Order: sequence, then C-alpha cells, then structure tokens
Amino acid sequence: MAGAWVGQAGAADVLIQNATVHTASSAGTLTDTDVLIHNGRIAAIGKDLVAANAEIVDAKGKPLSPGLFGGVNALGIEDVSLEIGTVDSAYTPSATVPAGEQEYRPEFNVADAYNPESVVIPVQRVEGVTFDVVAPNSLPGGTLFSGLGGAALLDGRSQFLSNSETLFIAFGTGASPLTGNSRAAQLMLLREAFVEAKAPAVTDNGLLTAQGRATLRRYADGGRVAFNVNRAIDISRVLDFAKTQGIKPVIIGGIESWQLRDRLAAEKVTVVLDPLVNLPNDFDSLGASLETANWLNQAGVPLAFYLSGDAAHNARKVRQAAGNAVAHGLDWQAGLRAITSVPARTFGITDRGEIAVGQFADLVLWTGDPLEVTTLAETVWIEGKAQSPRTHQTELRDRYKR
Repeated sequence: MAGAWVGQAGAADVLIQNATVHTASSAGTLTDTDVLIHNGRIAAIGKDLVAANAEIVDAKGKPLSPGLFGGVNALGIEDVSLEIGTVDSAYTPSATVPAGEQEYRPEFNVADAYNPESVVIPVQRVEGVTFDVVAPNSLPGGTLFSGLGGAALLDGRSQFLSNSETLFIAFGTGASPLTGNSRAAQLMLLREAFVEAKAPAVTDNGLLTAQGRATLRRYADGGRVAFNVNRAIDISRVLDFAKTQGIKPVIIGGIESWQLRDRLAAEKVTVVLDPLVNLPNDFDSLGASLETANWLNQAGVPLAFYLSGDAAHNARKVRQAAGNAVAHGLDWQAGLRAITSVPARTFGITDRGEIAVGQFADLVLWTGDPLEVTTLAETVWIEGKAQSPRTHQTELRDRYKR
C-alpha cells in the first residue's frame, strides 16, 4: 500500500478517490482510500493520491470491490435454453454414430463455441460480473467427460483467459445414465480412460480417440479437473481418484462436502458451492444445508460460489447468494472472496480478483454493500475501461418509452 503517489497519468488513467475499498485479499477493507488505474492495471492504493491528467472519480465513501465471478455455467454458449441453435454446451453424439464409438471425448472444448456477443453477457456485466467460468454440460445422451472449459473475461474478447482451461467430469447420480447407471461403472471408466491416456499403444477399441488420449494425458500430469459431484462418499472417492492420478481436483456442487471439510481443507481442494441449496432434490443431496458455506470456511476449505439452476442467465445473482450465506453465519470477507479472489485463483487466474498493486483493474463501484440485494453497480471497469451500462433490455426499454 502506498501513502501519497504522484505520477504522470495517461489519458486513460483513472483515479478513484475516497472509496471504501474491499480488497478481497489479506489487506481486508480500507476506508477513505484512493485507487489509481494506469495502463489497465492498479498502479497505487493509498490516501491523497495525485495523478496528473487522470479522470477523477469521487466515490464519496461508496464500496469499491474487485469485479465479480459469475460462477461455473454456460454463459456465452447458451442463449435460449429451448432453442437448440443457441445451445452449444454439451457433446451429444448423434443417432448416426454407432453406440459406444468414440463417445468419450474429453477433447470437446466449449471455447470453440463461445460467443462474446451473446445478449446474455451485458446483463451480467452491468451488475458487476466481469469474469465467468464457461463450462460444458453432460446431458442425457452425452458422456462421462463433459469436456473442456475456461474463464472468460466479459469485455467482448473471444479467447478464454490463459491458464484457466479445466477438464470437467460428471460424477454421481447426474452421470448415471451416461455410465450404465452405476457409480462403480463411473470409477471403472475413469480409471480405464486414464490408463489408456498414459499407455504407449492402444487398440482400436479403446475408450478415447487419439486426440482424447492426448488431452487426458495433459491432465494426468497434474492438470486441473473439476468434478460435478454432491454426495459425501462420492466426493471422498473422487479425492482418492485424484490423488492416485496426480490431478488437481475442484469440487463443483459439493452439497454434502461439509461432511469432509477437514480433509478438503488439508488437501486444499476448492469447493464451488451453491449456497442457496437447502433441501435435498435427490439422494445425492440429503445433507443439504444453508450453513454449509460457513462450516467449510471455518474449517479452512477454499470456497467459491455459483448458482446451480439457470445459472448462465442469472450469473449476476451470485452476489445475492453470497449475501445469503453471510446471513447464515459466513464471514462477510469470506463471502466476498468466494465471488472474487478464490474462484480466480482456483481457475488459474493470478492477476485478477483482488484490489492490489499490479492486478488488472477489474473493479466495481457500488451504491452500497455489494452483498445486499438492493445494491446496484454504479460503474464497472474491466482493465481500467468503464463498461457501457447498455443492454438489449435497456435498448428495448428506451425504444418503447418513446
């Protein structure tokens, strides 16, 4: 942190003054603090900063936070859920492909379908969401390996952020129709696929294509693999499998993860949790609780939030879910980190997610507490550039107000 900072600022420099800065880092919250943005990054943080030619934004004590995480969802690869022409989130072999022929495709990568011009994206961005993990789904007719996804910066660029690529695997009840309706079959197929990926030669009747083997081999060497899994015993077996294979697991869902919180903390495994899930909707979620987030945080488990239902269209509501977790005992700072710095670090993003010198200036100025449902995002910056408050909805509103 700086005291007074004096420097020559370019035309695009921004000096935000008198803000309540929620850093989402070990620095916590800083009151009456200035933040200087230079060349798209945070150049200085402190009191009474001065920068020639910078645009001055007087926050008047309002909260300033890092840009928010929208969750793990199909943002940018699904616009209208019931219109197949706008849904690219799952690999489902057609009826013309013989059963069992090359149906396990870990190389399926939704980055090739991501649409940065999706009308769904600005709706999330105007409410403070600046990055999102775009993930494939496993649907009936799909496969155990959902495929590859990664983190998208919601500023119109078409490429995912570097180092964020993640392999997604379905496990438990949700994957049963894809694997002979047995968890034993799921583990059997996972083990066989990883053995096949590491083998020097494979017969023609293998589970994977040559490209699939090459993809899986990369993850078998310590890559990040996200398992969509909820039941406690299934999470335990996923952790065992990950340790055996030498992969870095992330738990998506994790409804019963609180039962394994000491192990998850010791192994530093992030749980990406929907904190609004409080009732079981199947036999994998009998242990659902609104206190799960608090229990995990108290145990030291890295914690991130997402929404599990219609998540792409409601990514902006993740901060409300974080506020709900705080209402049920979670520390406020942990709630903010769960939608900023923790998911950023979990998915390989080291230069975003906190307000710190050298980080990219992905920031949000709020009208009030960012975890309160009535609070609005006043200004959203991505890499120091203020984002337009216009969306398809505001265009329609203005058109028909005339």
